[in-house]
Parts: sequence; structure tokens; C-alpha cells
Amino acid sequence: MKLSIADMRRNYTRDGLLESQAPDDPFALFGTWFSQAVEVESTEPNAMMLASVDAEGQPHLRTLLLKGFDPRGFVFFTNYQSAKGEQLLAHPLAAMTFWWPDLERQVRIEGRVEQVSDEESDVYYHSRPLGSRLGAWTSPQSQVISGREALEQRLAAVEAQYADSAPPRPPYWGGFRVVPQVIEFWQGRPSRLHDRLRYRLDNGQWLRERLAP
Repeated sequence: MKLSIADMRRNYTRDGLLESQAPDDPFALFGTWFSQAVEVESTEPNAMMLASVDAEGQPHLRTLLLKGFDPRGFVFFTNYQSAKGEQLLAHPLAAMTFWWPDLERQVRIEGRVEQVSDEESDVYYHSRPLGSRLGAWTSPQSQVISGREALEQRLAAVEAQYADSAPPRPPYWGGFRVVPQVIEFWQGRPSRLHDRLRYRLDNGQWLRERLAP
């Protein structure tokens, strides 16, 4: 039987999101949802889509892993010389999306981007497995390379260089923080009449608004 993409759909019935269930602080709600995602989702509940834009206005989207959040914003780490790193440094605005299918939930975040402190980047870098720390030195992220063999040769050279010492954090590698201006919580509901609560920062205060699905 031929697959009909147009007929692929899911009716969401798991939960709802009412104003009475939503705290005034969006970070409190995100913390609750994230904890529930950790308990329920089968793979990488901290996975997120990150959108940036280049000098020509072309959007770019990729999947990353969230590595921390608090009232200051949402933190991830990368190579600052990668395509996304250069885009975020030149145009420090970004959008993020978390999708938790088992919970039938989505969170969208929009805001400005800043680099985290060297101290924060150092702490996270040195918490990583050795292979990941060596990988940060090995990969010229987003650059064209001749093949897998070239990458493996670079890794062998890095392993030899740091055979007797711990690799330091590369100066071109560290964290970004997305400082949100908008956080939207989406809960799937039947018949596509989903719940959408948007928190919008206005003069330093979070305003909560319901959006039509």
C-alpha cells in the first residue's frame, strides 16, 4: 500500500495547559517540564533545535544538547569557529525548540546570544570525557576535509601531543547562552486545538499570554 504523507497525523490527548497550572516565572515551568521529560523521554531529553542566521540572511538549523539553564538563560557549548559559532558571534540572536513527543509538548525560545565566561567554559570542558576533550582539538568544525582518514590522523596527532598531560580547553571552544525574550509552551490537545502559553519579557517583567493554536 502506498504511503500517504498527507494522511499521517496524531491526535494529542495526554494533557492540557491552563493558566491555573502555569506559574508566573517561565523558568519554573520549564524546569518542571524538563524534569518530566527526563523521566519519560527515551532518548536525550536535552536535545534541542537551534536556529541562527548568516550574513546573507539565510537561516541555519541544527540539533544540539542543552547543558544548563537558570534565570540567566539556556547554555550550550560549541566551537566558536564553526559555522554556527561565527553566525552567532556576528548576529547574536537565536531561536531554540525542544520537542518531547512522549509528553506531546514543545517549548520555543527566542532571544539574544552571549558568550559564557571563560570560567564556565573551563568547568564544563574539564567535566567532559577525555575523548570529547580531544575531539574539540581534533575537529576543524564545519570546514571541508578530504575524508575520514584525515580526521583520524588529526586525532592520532592530538592523542600523541597530550599522551602525558590533560588537554586544556581550546581557546576557540566554549559556551553560548541564549538570553530569552520569549518562551512559548505548547501542549498538544485533540483536534489540533492545542494549548499555547507565551511568556514575553516586557520592561523586565514576564507577561503571560494565550495564543490561538
